Amino acid sequence: MDPELQNPWGVHVTSSGQVLVCGRDSNTVIQVDHQGRKKLATLVSQEDAVKFPVSVCYNTNLGQIIIGLNDNNEMMCVDIK
Repeated sequence: MDPELQNPWGVHVTSSGQVLVCGRDSNTVIQVDHQGRKKLATLVSQEDAVKFPVSVCYNTNLGQIIIGLNDNNEMMCVDIK
């Protein structure tokens, strides 16, 4: 339970075991522990122009997350460092 994860939607597990979750109504993508019980980091938020994220995938070659947005049928790429 975290206020930055309202209406969890899309989940992606990276090849290294990181778990990424979209908070559709909180306009966030967060990283949680492998059991999904604790937030480790907020990767993007509404401040990054994310609105209603519903899918997420990590591109290991570019070090980016690709986020599908529900409000406008668009996708966005965000560098993760």
